[in-house]
Amino acid sequence: MLRFDAPIYLWLLLIIPVLVMMRMFVNHRQKKRLKKFGDLKLLKALMPNVSRFRPMVKFGLLLGALAVLILMLARPQVGTRISHEKRNGIEAIICMDISNSMKAEDVAPSRLDKSKMLVENLTENFTNDKLGLVVFAGDAFVQLPITSDYVSAKMFLQNIDPSLIATQGTDIAKAITLAMRSFTQQDKIGRAIIVITDGEDHEGGAMEAAREARKKGINVFILGVGSTKGAPIPVGDGGYMADASGQTVMTALNEQMCREVAKAGSGTYIHVDNTSDAQKQLNDELTRLQKGETNSVIYSEYDEQFQAFGILAILLLIAEICVLEARNPLLRNVRLFKKK
Repeated sequence: MLRFDAPIYLWLLLIIPVLVMMRMFVNHRQKKRLKKFGDLKLLKALMPNVSRFRPMVKFGLLLGALAVLILMLARPQVGTRISHEKRNGIEAIICMDISNSMKAEDVAPSRLDKSKMLVENLTENFTNDKLGLVVFAGDAFVQLPITSDYVSAKMFLQNIDPSLIATQGTDIAKAITLAMRSFTQQDKIGRAIIVITDGEDHEGGAMEAAREARKKGINVFILGVGSTKGAPIPVGDGGYMADASGQTVMTALNEQMCREVAKAGSGTYIHVDNTSDAQKQLNDELTRLQKGETNSVIYSEYDEQFQAFGILAILLLIAEICVLEARNPLLRNVRLFKKK
């Protein structure tokens, strides 16, 4: 199956019909100018070496080379096969807090960026597991449905930003509830909801949602990102977020709330700081979950095909150079572009 890794370049193909129309316009004007000199049949007899079709062929070859080069820029790829495999693993839904407070930089490079790095490292340790991604602030939605395609998970992860959700706040309960509905229907498999947040829950109901998850056999892990001492929230212009009175807003990790939600969800609270301790602890906790048989659709890695397109473009350009606009006097009797 042919796919393009950079499909945005395919829009450049719109240049082709524009160039064709420009060529037709130029040909039309040239024909009008020739008519001013005299009868076209007489002019044709006076210019026996001028070919009507050779310029068209050369132009077509150039357009073909241009189209192939554009396709090459779009990085054509071919997947060799798709297979369905049975694997033994767990299912994990990651709920990532993307509220504005996650921009705080009390964890380097920021709370949100540290969370992304943690999830990316987590996927490196997954082999037979399924992963889903929910983002939340004052609202929550599924960023990535549960899958075993870790490459796609990393791609979706890079696009996460607080601007994805207009409703600000932190509704952990809504995120957990949405995550519960995002698992597959397979039986006898370990399931985990991993909430990455600074614990500033503005809506309430998080513990009740965690208890509901526990009743369904789902463990809720809370990863608290940030410092309990608090930190200002950057706003992008070198300043920091301020309240209505002009005072700088400080955001602090609410560890107490995080521990209570993790306990209600029969999970573990893990503090995320500038070390890799949280990563190791989370990996250890997930390995303890019951592993069950999961059905996975496995896509083989795509092979780059730009080399073939590059060779084709070179061949078209060589052919364009070899075709002369005027007939070669030595080959006058060879008529490749006109019927005898």
